[in-house]
Amino acid sequence: MKSKIESLCSSVFLYVCEAYKHLHAHPELSFQEKETAAYIQKQLAEMQIPFRSNIGTYGVLGVLACKNPTKKTIALRADMDALPIDEETNLDYKSTVSHCMHACGHDAHVASLLGVAKVLSQLKNEVEGTVLLLFQPGEERHPGGARLMLEDGVFDTYKPDVIIGQHASVDYPVGTVAFRAGQIMASADEVHITVKGKGGHGALVHLCNDTVLCASQILVSLQQIKARLCPPFAPMVLTFGKFIADGSTNVIPDEVTLAGTLRTLDETWRKTCKEHIRRIVRETSAAYACTCDCELSDGYPSVKNDAIITADAITFASEYVGKQHVEELEVRMTGEDFGFYSQLYPSSFYRFGVKGSTNQHTGNLHTSTFQIDLEAFKTSVPVMAWLAYRFLTNTK
Repeated sequence: MKSKIESLCSSVFLYVCEAYKHLHAHPELSFQEKETAAYIQKQLAEMQIPFRSNIGTYGVLGVLACKNPTKKTIALRADMDALPIDEETNLDYKSTVSHCMHACGHDAHVASLLGVAKVLSQLKNEVEGTVLLLFQPGEERHPGGARLMLEDGVFDTYKPDVIIGQHASVDYPVGTVAFRAGQIMASADEVHITVKGKGGHGALVHLCNDTVLCASQILVSLQQIKARLCPPFAPMVLTFGKFIADGSTNVIPDEVTLAGTLRTLDETWRKTCKEHIRRIVRETSAAYACTCDCELSDGYPSVKNDAIITADAITFASEYVGKQHVEELEVRMTGEDFGFYSQLYPSSFYRFGVKGSTNQHTGNLHTSTFQIDLEAFKTSVPVMAWLAYRFLTNTK
């Protein structure tokens, strides 16, 4: 079977490259992926793979039923949204859309999964089980396409025994994959604070409620959560990238807004930390005779790779690419809405290397010069196809 998958992956390589170039040139922002979804549906239809569409906005679920389809079910996930970035590469297939670019590799994820679908569809009479091809919108934007697809019943008919996701990474060379069991990515919650008071003349501060000073103190006080309230072995980040006090040199505004992100790897501490944030914001505002609004809605949960599934995935990937090309994935405080799946189903989320000879000096993820070496598809497609086959035939 390995030699068959190798041969089939080789035969679809150019198809995957062309799909990638098309998707890269025509990016769409989160929850606007109408044409991307239409392209995916057209490809699945040509492969004669049944699908559902418009799940959780523009999500698509392809259902590849092999022999004895009820034996075991595996879901393979690819996200498909782009970012609001102007592309600054010299690629002949660079983005044709102003201020919209696939700077996170989601186009590579979709192209890879289409390649996997093409390969597995030609093996469906030799494999038992069902393969769910999950094309997901809105990974880059709250509330997250994963959440919306789950709420829309994406798995109501077919419940996966295993979910596998992969992500492009410039931290690893082409031909390499990286796995890690347990918590691998942080939860991601947005923090929005509005401080309100009586503004006025900067020289007559005794007649005002100094909203700017109050907001500044809130910002500083919140940083003490990590120093004095957070358990010492619970990693967390609380960062504010937005502070708007729209006054002037001598004008204190009536309102100041702050916006930031909370990241943690501990779901219990995540809940407790939110309570501390709300309390500190409320009590600090009161100390300055101001009022406040603190919006701290639930964002993405942390991504936790199932220990047994990931151990098997490492074994299976090593069978295909060799142990020397399987790395240990680093823990990151970045977020991923794959966490919604991993909270509910045995899952493993891994990375494949995209750094090669053609992109040695290009940018990182989420930058205007990000690009991948197309040779990466010689790993991303066969490894995912091989994992699907091995999990479906695994007798554990």
